[in-house]
Amino acid sequence: MMIQWRLRMAAAERGVWTATQLRRLLADEADYPLSAPSVGALLTGEPSQVRLSTLLALCTALRCTPNDLFDLETEPAPALGTHPAGPQLARRSSMPRSERPRTPARVPVRA
Repeated sequence: MMIQWRLRMAAAERGVWTATQLRRLLADEADYPLSAPSVGALLTGEPSQVRLSTLLALCTALRCTPNDLFDLETEPAPALGTHPAGPQLARRSSMPRSERPRTPARVPVRA
């Protein structure tokens, strides 16, 4: 799965082009003051994490939803009965526990 940060696009779609404009909007609309470097980093980079309070403030200021700020690219889920380790394991793991082949118990060898 890949997550793409789209704050710059979401802001541009709403007429916000600079970090200064976004910072003023966050302070006025969401009552959420952020430092100029923090706003600049959010606008120009792709953060590894975002506080929920910051996400809420961005959505309030830009009048958008989190879906407007993130673009998720997911791979399709594997088909039922398939397993990365091969079809043998897929068949075996889908069987009820009572029907699975038993693994012999390990008995300690005394010398």
